[in-house]
Amino acid sequence: MKSILKKELNSFFSSPIGYLVITVYLLINGLFLWVFEGDFNILHAGFADLNGYFFLAPWIFLFLIPAITMRSFSDEFNTGTIEILKTKPITDWQIILGKYFGALILVVLAIIPTLIYMYSIYQLGNPVGNINFGTTFGSFLGLLFLVSAYAAIGIFCSTISKNQIVSFIISVCISFFLYYGFEALATNNLFGNLDYFIQKLGMNEHYTSISKGVIDTRDLVYFISVTFLFLFLTKIRIQNEK
Repeated sequence: MKSILKKELNSFFSSPIGYLVITVYLLINGLFLWVFEGDFNILHAGFADLNGYFFLAPWIFLFLIPAITMRSFSDEFNTGTIEILKTKPITDWQIILGKYFGALILVVLAIIPTLIYMYSIYQLGNPVGNINFGTTFGSFLGLLFLVSAYAAIGIFCSTISKNQIVSFIISVCISFFLYYGFEALATNNLFGNLDYFIQKLGMNEHYTSISKGVIDTRDLVYFISVTFLFLFLTKIRIQNEK
């Protein structure tokens, strides 16, 4: 797995992809939170918190993570190098996890610089230091679980088509539906008494729950289950290519 992980990271940072993803993520967040006037601007909000950041981040990653993962297996299938990987003394799970953690590490590297926002909020608070660390750390933890699920979805979608653009579009659609689709269905009262259950199927519900600073094992199990499900589906797809 280490060799696949190293290969993935090298491919990200030996080309502009890795640097571009990190730059785009930081640039979009920075502009909306500190430059552009609007509801997300921290300086114009009248109170210091990171709610705007934790609202924006899932939507930005909804497009960035599929862009990172769309080539993971589609490129291997298109060039035929997947057959070479299968002849090496590594299992399908090692191949999958190597590519998965390669994408996930890149995403985490994009998130790490935004930790400085915590210090900014700490200094901007009135009085200085007026920040809810429990909620803030919970929100970062929720974001990590969310992007982990996004990455698993993206890896699976890269096995669906040899065309990277097709993989990207499918990944965005599935991620969007799992993040917001169930909530939209529930708020429209389409299922009557089942609306609450339908809402619980969506990632946003569990992401919001963790962001409150209270770590509920049901939320953790949900994200771990979604992540494992799509990684397992990826394994099935790879086996079917044999």
